[in-house]
Amino acid sequence: MPFGENIEGYQIRVFNEREIRAGAGILFFALMIGWMNAALLGDLTIIKHFLGIFMLDLIIRIFISPRYAPFLILGRWIVRKQVPLYVGAPQKRFAWILGLLLSGTMFIYLILFNKYHEIVSLVCLTCLLFLWFEPSFGICLGCRLYLLLIRLGLVRHSAAATA
Repeated sequence: MPFGENIEGYQIRVFNEREIRAGAGILFFALMIGWMNAALLGDLTIIKHFLGIFMLDLIIRIFISPRYAPFLILGRWIVRKQVPLYVGAPQKRFAWILGLLLSGTMFIYLILFNKYHEIVSLVCLTCLLFLWFEPSFGICLGCRLYLLLIRLGLVRHSAAATA
């Protein structure tokens, strides 16, 4: 199954950036509640649940189809009356894989080992920062990192760099 939508006028596959931003905003809100509960009350219960849901959403986006990811479905519904704003699918896939790696690190520590470590807090804050930039400023930090890696020659050049 191809990754992204084939929209007339675009040379590469794309996604509607508005629904992605809406989904990121919802995820940010949920994970921020969990992080605040962990940081202020020392209770990891909520963050553990949200972490599992977050990872499941990313796994669906990356390995099945973003069309079926719960937070993107909700985001799509919220922005359904807005004019779509398209962004390249390759950089979004990279950003979501980065998110899966970050959440996977937290999952290993918090869920599998049931241990809290400072690295978990740092990784969680990094994830929250990435999620906050998307809806707040319209900047996908994972996408920016992808484009930087292309410019540095560490990732194969793609037409996505211009989309």
